[in-house]
Amino acid sequence: MWTETILHVDMDSFFVEVERLERRDLVDVPVAVGGAGPRGVIASASYEARVHGVRSAQPTSMARRLCPELTLVPPRHHLYSEVSTMVFAIFREFTPLVEGLGLDEAFLDVAGLRRHHHSPVAVAEAIRASISSELSLPASVGIASVKFVAKLASERAKPDGILHVPIARQIGFLRQLPVTAMWGVGPATHAALARLGVETVGDLADLPEQSLVAAVGPANGRLLHELAHGRDTRRVIPDLEAKSISVEETYDHDLAGADVVESALLALAERLSGRLRRSGLRGRTITLKIRYEDFTTPTRSLTVSAGVAGSRQLFHLARELLSGLDVTRPVRLLGLGATSLEEAGGPEQLDIPGTGGWDRLEDAVADVRDRFGDGAITPARLVPREPRGDDQP
Repeated sequence: MWTETILHVDMDSFFVEVERLERRDLVDVPVAVGGAGPRGVIASASYEARVHGVRSAQPTSMARRLCPELTLVPPRHHLYSEVSTMVFAIFREFTPLVEGLGLDEAFLDVAGLRRHHHSPVAVAEAIRASISSELSLPASVGIASVKFVAKLASERAKPDGILHVPIARQIGFLRQLPVTAMWGVGPATHAALARLGVETVGDLADLPEQSLVAAVGPANGRLLHELAHGRDTRRVIPDLEAKSISVEETYDHDLAGADVVESALLALAERLSGRLRRSGLRGRTITLKIRYEDFTTPTRSLTVSAGVAGSRQLFHLARELLSGLDVTRPVRLLGLGATSLEEAGGPEQLDIPGTGGWDRLEDAVADVRDRFGDGAITPARLVPREPRGDDQP
């Protein structure tokens, strides 16, 4: 049973690292992204620059004084937004319970992945591996039972690391931190706490709540008292985009013929099933999107009485939707999605012909894929045929 199911994933020096993807001359040197004018401000600093005292939100003029060899790069926010979309797409391949905190960080609730990973640390490792292999970007992850501690853990995991704070060690982890690490402790609050002799979170936790309220006000005092004791009841609130899970593929060559289109649809059903199962979810509304060579893009949907997540169930429903579309025309894109999501474990859709008794098999297949990769097991229909002697001209 996992007790730490909250991940805080924070991209390291995000703007700088995105710039380094295109400019290798920026690697291993002090770099900052920011404005160069007299009122310029640093938006992101590399770790090579941070050792000189360069920080985000710092005036550029100060950063240059602290680090004369600093390379300053003008910001390209449209590019950072595009890469951020790809980062969040990776998050949602693991769980739809993703709460973004800007372009470069998010909370993830991974409780639904217990059946597919042996620990929350394994989930964090898989997420970082996906970001690294697909985008060549570093990320740090904090793992804890509550959001507040997970965010603090990710800060201390930087750069490019993982820090897991077991619930049994949570109080000890918090007590040794400087009080300035706390949310809500800005310069004014810090000064008020310093007058009370508070230097660490442990000092803060030892204060009576009434003394804290008197020093910093009722709302902030009560909040700091709760957080200092590791109490944070806030749940991960998913972004609107997480209300659906979908996959799609644009093909290098247009698909021609019903058999070819159905095989491609089976591959999409396998991918969608994997994402749903890893997220611990099922979908009640299944949507098929098809794009023809002339770019017309009809969609079809149907809703079933109970959620589905198995690849055979999804494929059966997708074929039913496909039957109402023209598959004699060349197809350049297929998409398959699930909405009206619900947690797995409730009533299952049992009236789909040919799918009874397959759940245990699909669970076993999912376990093998989680351990050895998605290509470890493939439906026979998707395995390329080797030409036989009688196939030769």
